[in-house]
Amino acid sequence: MKNKGFKHLMLLSALTLVLGSAFAQKKKRTTAEQVGRKGEFYISWGYNKEWYTPSNIHIHQPSLGNDYKFINVYASDHPGWNEGITNRAISIPQYNYRIGYFFKDNWGVEINFDHTKYIVATEQLLHAKGTMDGKQVDAFYDNTKPYGTASQPLTYFLNNGANFLLFNLVHRKHLTSFKTDWFDASLLLKGGVGMVVPHVENTIFGKSNDPHFQVGGMDVGFEAALRMTFAKYVYLEYCNKLVYANYWGLKVAQGTARQDFGCYEMILNLGVSVPLRK
Repeated sequence: MKNKGFKHLMLLSALTLVLGSAFAQKKKRTTAEQVGRKGEFYISWGYNKEWYTPSNIHIHQPSLGNDYKFINVYASDHPGWNEGITNRAISIPQYNYRIGYFFKDNWGVEINFDHTKYIVATEQLLHAKGTMDGKQVDAFYDNTKPYGTASQPLTYFLNNGANFLLFNLVHRKHLTSFKTDWFDASLLLKGGVGMVVPHVENTIFGKSNDPHFQVGGMDVGFEAALRMTFAKYVYLEYCNKLVYANYWGLKVAQGTARQDFGCYEMILNLGVSVPLRK
């Protein structure tokens, strides 16, 4: 759970972007038909897998005399789709959707939402530093107990979603140079800013919050996607994505929490592209 592969996965994302860009520069479309459609609307649905950087969780509970941090906390996702999709609602696993519009063949805008789950790992010692009950503390706490155990210091879920919402600018580079009606490959480079809409559920040293959704901060993301379009309208899209999310004002019992972390995502989408004008 130490996210040992996180740096390697970030390198994979960067490699996808660099190689795709280099390949795209070698491919030139020469006819008006090959340039592509303008006024193109698209929508997709897919599922994702995440890896998170360690994060400090800052707990502020004035009425309890608490103002401290859990330092370098490790967390994981909960894909759900690896446990079966046909036996549950499609919105239960970690899903994502995209709604976009190309106002030119190579430029577009997009609403980009990822339903991602963030669960603090039990397999770790938690280092807490700051003020507890009005007293200075710098100590380690055993968080290796099963979830829900009374002696567990921290149960912390964004399990109904860490939920990244981004408004992206999209640039498209066609990778295929031949004239065809049945297949096209393209590289999409996306970047944007937005907000996080987490579902916050936690129990901290035996005190639980009221689980709820809230607007809980801001995020920024960059994405490289390889899109393969079949018969002009249906496409399959593989994405590598980096997100930085900053959460604040998250509700805990008698107080709030804040944290920030980086996230690497791998995403697979199935979508439909519809030209709105020639």
